Amino acid sequence: LFLDTISQIEEKKLPPRLKRKFFVCDDNDKNAGPVIRVMQWNILAQALCHGSDNFILCPKEALHWENRNLRVIEELLQYSPQILCLQEVDKFEFVKENLGKVGYEGVFFPKPDSPCLDFRHHTGPDGCAIFYATDKVKMISQKCIVLEDDGFETNQVCVICTFGIIGNDHTPSFTVAVTHLKAKSGFEELRFSQGSYLLRYLENMVESGPVIVCGDFNADPKEKVYAAFKASVLGLQSSYTYLSKTKSEPDYTTWKFRGSRRSPGGREESCKTIDYIWHSKHFHPKGILEIPTGEDLGENKLPSLVFPSDHLSLVCDLQLTS
Repeated sequence: LFLDTISQIEEKKLPPRLKRKFFVCDDNDKNAGPVIRVMQWNILAQALCHGSDNFILCPKEALHWENRNLRVIEELLQYSPQILCLQEVDKFEFVKENLGKVGYEGVFFPKPDSPCLDFRHHTGPDGCAIFYATDKVKMISQKCIVLEDDGFETNQVCVICTFGIIGNDHTPSFTVAVTHLKAKSGFEELRFSQGSYLLRYLENMVESGPVIVCGDFNADPKEKVYAAFKASVLGLQSSYTYLSKTKSEPDYTTWKFRGSRRSPGGREESCKTIDYIWHSKHFHPKGILEIPTGEDLGENKLPSLVFPSDHLSLVCDLQLTS
C-alpha cells in the first residue's frame, strides 16, 4: 500500500515528501524492554480545509482530497508506528479501509457537535481515533469519553485503549489516550478544565500503570493545562522535550497563515507548539522524529503540496521498562 501510494504521488507529479530524521536519545539505559513507536497527528479534517479564511497561502489543489488522501496515507505509513493517535478524523472509513489493508484496526469517537457538519460538502463529523498494528499489539479494552467541564459534557472527546504486546507476556499492559482540547484563545480555562477531567479519569483508571497521552491540546507550554499534565500523579513527561538539552518543547508543531481582516497584509501567522506525546515514568524515549526547519517547510508553511495538514506529525519510540 505504501509503495502504491508513492507511485500514485509520483504519477500526479506531486513534490517529494518532507524529509525528517530520527533523533536518537542519549541512552545509558541498558533495559531491554519492548519499544513501541507512537505517532500523534492532527490530520486536518477535510471539511475544514475550505473555510473562506483558511490557509490563504496554500495552493488550492493541495487541499483537494484526491491529493491530500495520498499524502495522509503516506505520512501515516512511512514511519510504521504500532500506535497511531489522530485528531480531526472526518474520513474514518477511508483511513480504516486503507490502514486495514496493512494490518491496522481502529477505534473512532466523533465530537458530539462537530464543526465539520456546518460545511456543505462534509462527509460526517470529525473526532479522535486510535489505530494499532494487530501483529504487534493486542487491544485489551477500549473506552470513549466526552470531556466534562464542571459536571457538564463539552464538545471534546477522548479515546482510551489498553494494549498488551503480542509475544511478550512478561511485559505489563499499557494504556493510550488520544484527545483534542477546545481550540482558540479565550478558552484557556475550558482547556484546563477538560485536561483536568481527563487526568482524573486516567488516574482512577490506570492508577500507577504505564500510560501514554497524545493530543492536540490547542495550548502552548505556558498554559495551565500543560502545567497540570506536568504535575499529574501519573508522572507524565512530554516526549518531545527530549529533543532539547534544556528539556524545553520544540518551537512549533503547527505553522500556518490564515486570512485576517485585523492583521496587516490581511493574513495572520500562527507558529506554536500545541501537540504533545506524554509518557509515564514506565517509558524511556529511544528515538524522536525531528521537527523540520522553517526552510524545509517552505515560505507558505502548512498545509502544502508536500505535507497535507497544518499540524506536523510527532513520532516517538518509547521503550517500556519492566
